[in-house]
Amino acid sequence: MAMQKDQVISINYELKIEGEVVDSNIGKDALEFTFDSEQLIPGLESRMIDMNEGETREINVPAAEAYGEHNPAMKQIVPIEQFGGLELEVGMPMQGQGQNGESIQVVITEILEDTVEVDSNHPLAGKDLDFTVTVLSIK
Repeated sequence: MAMQKDQVISINYELKIEGEVVDSNIGKDALEFTFDSEQLIPGLESRMIDMNEGETREINVPAAEAYGEHNPAMKQIVPIEQFGGLELEVGMPMQGQGQNGESIQVVITEILEDTVEVDSNHPLAGKDLDFTVTVLSIK
């Protein structure tokens, strides 16, 4: 039976990118979500719709159906003074402020003498995601 809107689904999953495990809840609490409520990335949820309780499936989600393609326009050069003397490192995640004042997550991608390049793409943007999903329950 196909999963239906508003059913509570409980799963275990393992996420790999290019063969490397980057996230997993195996051996931890199950992930519970309400089906068709935009709590999961669309490409994963749409590939799970016909799964049954107890079923395990390998699911590939292309970047476009996960966190989108990497967008070079989402990189920005910021004067280093805006970091108030913080000790900065490439790869360091930080909270930034979007054009409309909203809080956004950025990652430092380059540090020069007077400027810092930050990237506000999701860290998994541009990456195809390989999931192993086991449906534990459908309620």
